[in-house]
Amino acid sequence: MSVKFRKYNPSQLFGEDYHAVRDFIIKLDSHNYHFGRWDWMITHGYLDKDVLLNICLWEENGEIVAVATCDLGFGRAYLLMSEKHRYLGQEMILKASDSLSKEDDFMVMIPDGDTELQNVAVALGYQPTQDREFDSIFHIDVDDIHYTLPEGFKITSMAETYDLYKYGEVLWKGFDHEANGEGSFVLKPEKLPEMEKEFKRPNVNLDLKIAVVAPNGDFVSYCGMWHDSNSQSALVEPVATDPAYRKMGLGKAAVLEATRRCGLLGAKRAFVGSCQQFYYNIGFRPYATSTFWKQK
Repeated sequence: MSVKFRKYNPSQLFGEDYHAVRDFIIKLDSHNYHFGRWDWMITHGYLDKDVLLNICLWEENGEIVAVATCDLGFGRAYLLMSEKHRYLGQEMILKASDSLSKEDDFMVMIPDGDTELQNVAVALGYQPTQDREFDSIFHIDVDDIHYTLPEGFKITSMAETYDLYKYGEVLWKGFDHEANGEGSFVLKPEKLPEMEKEFKRPNVNLDLKIAVVAPNGDFVSYCGMWHDSNSQSALVEPVATDPAYRKMGLGKAAVLEATRRCGLLGAKRAFVGSCQQFYYNIGFRPYATSTFWKQK
């Protein structure tokens, strides 16, 4: 049976297509677009829901064999395909550029070293840009994971301490919104449903959503970890520490504790989409780079 093309059906947030794409990504086990990134995007408050209608799928015998997806909105595409179906590369770029472009602005991510797909892009008039993504890896050995916390601080999880205000506040401060003059964190009632979706989605494990608690009870560092029992890879996203509590080893503790828990569940490695020195300092290593390509 030939490969058939169709668009993603987002009529149900966690419908049949959501699970089919997620299962395909887990099976593919690509650092370039981890299943955690898929789950993160689907439940993100900044997601442009219109883009879901334009995600491109290719199926053979009723099973997904390739996906051209996005990251929160239009303009950037990520191509995922099984090894057997790499010949779809040209069609995938063409379909993605038609479906996922933003006001004629479109770039496609190609892993560095994928000469075959690079050649396809060149033939279609694309060239690499300076816009890149970096992936780092942590090889998990639970017996070799160690960290310490200052006196009075402790580890908790969203399973143990489910507090959306404290969660939102540590991310607000940790991503420097307060320091940049945007004011104190305010949990608006209309934002609650969006935040709830992040923790009430299928397959979530709140034991892997780790926070460091200060003596006053505030969350002062946070690490979200994405893991599935069908995958040996976990994904770190997001990580944030309150500026008032940095340089104390709290971010390290949050990330390593979340990684350790994934290791206990069978994960062999953890990925993070970053090349920050912070991650290298706590044991992550450079793994791969990818570049956005754009038509001349």
